[in-house]
Amino acid sequence: EVQLQASGGGLVQAGGSLRLSCATSGFTFDNYAVGWFRQAPGKEREGVACISSSYAMPNYTDYAVSLKGRFTTSSDGAKSTVYLQMNRLKPEDTAIYYCAAQIRPPSCALFGAWFDYWGQGTQVTVSS
Repeated sequence: EVQLQASGGGLVQAGGSLRLSCATSGFTFDNYAVGWFRQAPGKEREGVACISSSYAMPNYTDYAVSLKGRFTTSSDGAKSTVYLQMNRLKPEDTAIYYCAAQIRPPSCALFGAWFDYWGQGTQVTVSS
């Protein structure tokens, strides 16, 4: 059974950094895709970043254009964990952040409907 659990959210001042973790189980890091999404109050869910690995394309990452350069996703297969490093945070980054997994096929996408498995969210609040 595929399971994911996001953690690491909190309150941070504008300009600060946070690292979110997504602990996973139920699949191997040889073939997988994990996406990060966020949803702010009153707004639609937004794709943030994605990381995937497959035999054909190992260590692939993709980012929302507006976030590239501030956010970085990475993985640690030994810990079955995916990370989202968020730097130079802005108040508009305030949202609930979710991680999601797709294993068949193990391909990235930045729209939520692509992913079959979701973890619970973690709240990120950026104060001005």
